[in-house]
Amino acid sequence: MEPGDWSHPSSREIFETLEELMEKVNFFFCYVPDTKLVLQDINEGKKEMPLYYHSEKLPIAFALWKNSNRNASIRTFKNLIVCSDCHSWIKLVSKVVQREIIAQDAKRFHHFKDGFCSCGDYW
Repeated sequence: MEPGDWSHPSSREIFETLEELMEKVNFFFCYVPDTKLVLQDINEGKKEMPLYYHSEKLPIAFALWKNSNRNASIRTFKNLIVCSDCHSWIKLVSKVVQREIIAQDAKRFHHFKDGFCSCGDYW
């Protein structure tokens, strides 16, 4: 999955699930995307949107939409290092959905559970 990719037959459901996750994380934890990570020369007010659709967030939304088994962990893989905004967001999502999320990036495995990461926020 790539940011902004609508080619998946269930794109609408995946993006709706992602939107619901964003709303829950915003409501419970006042999550605000870290816009200093957006390097494009765009209006400050529009910098949050690219972060909403990062490639770490889409597979998590897909997994939650596809599998409602609360005992099942979610596993993702990314060939780059996870950005700090997504890292913070995944910690919060793990607490909101009460599921373990295992994210492998180019350097390590991150085990997110109950709002914490196994890396201790050091990566």
